[in-house]
Amino acid sequence: MQLSSLPPCAVTHAGKFHADDVFSGALLHILRPGIGITRVFQVPDGFDGLAFDVGWGSFDHHQKGAPVRENGVPYAAFGLLWRAFGAQLLMRGCSAEDAAREAGHFDEVFVQPLDLDDNTGCGNDVASVIGSFNPTWDSSLSADEQYFKAVAFAEVILRNKLEEIWAVCRASGIVREALKQMENRVVVLDRYCPWKGVLAHSEAQFVVYPSQRGGFGAQVVPSGADGEPEIDFPAAWAGKSAEELQKLTGLASIRFCHNGRFLVTCDELEDAVAACRLAQRAGEKKQKG
Repeated sequence: MQLSSLPPCAVTHAGKFHADDVFSGALLHILRPGIGITRVFQVPDGFDGLAFDVGWGSFDHHQKGAPVRENGVPYAAFGLLWRAFGAQLLMRGCSAEDAAREAGHFDEVFVQPLDLDDNTGCGNDVASVIGSFNPTWDSSLSADEQYFKAVAFAEVILRNKLEEIWAVCRASGIVREALKQMENRVVVLDRYCPWKGVLAHSEAQFVVYPSQRGGFGAQVVPSGADGEPEIDFPAAWAGKSAEELQKLTGLASIRFCHNGRFLVTCDELEDAVAACRLAQRAGEKKQKG
């Protein structure tokens, strides 16, 4: 289904609500501003809108034979809607290639945990927060009114997530250009921007960028399916003071090396790049040894 063909009205189930039907409603509000959502116990005869999480249609998941992802995670209504419209929505701020990649990543890290919780009751922090909008057993609050309060709350979360994704897509062009200028498997960015989506699938080992805290950061690029880097900063640097680091490296402006050995900071760009080269040489010696 294309975004342009979304109807102006939708129905979902009444009564107690969950993160699944709440985030589905939030997504529909973003996909088609002004869409009317009605909560019902049964889809009306002759209904010509979109039914989700009820009615056993394309966006329900309660019937036998409901769709399951290749990794075994069953779809819920939110996942079914995201599968149908997620990439199209992301194309408002991403190229088709980036939109497809980011839609899949968002499904993996955000949608699937909610779908899994809805289908199995395994527990999820976000789902628990959304569930807290339901009236308590002895409350006089309207379940329908609380549902739409929860939808408005979920919409804020979802819009923030979408803005993060679009920011990543805007950064992709900058990072790809810097990758073309890579030297010795070290990429240098002229401004900080999200880089993992591009560099994690490249030959880069390190990335250097102006730090948001001042100076320059040098960071290990994760690689491979498991996200493990090819190389880390030397173990001897981990957690050392600036003075100790300067003695160990000979770099006058080095200030910090994370205990996890994935990040170094320096006052000067040249030292940040040099720290990467020192790490590479240390790694080469280790391999030869």
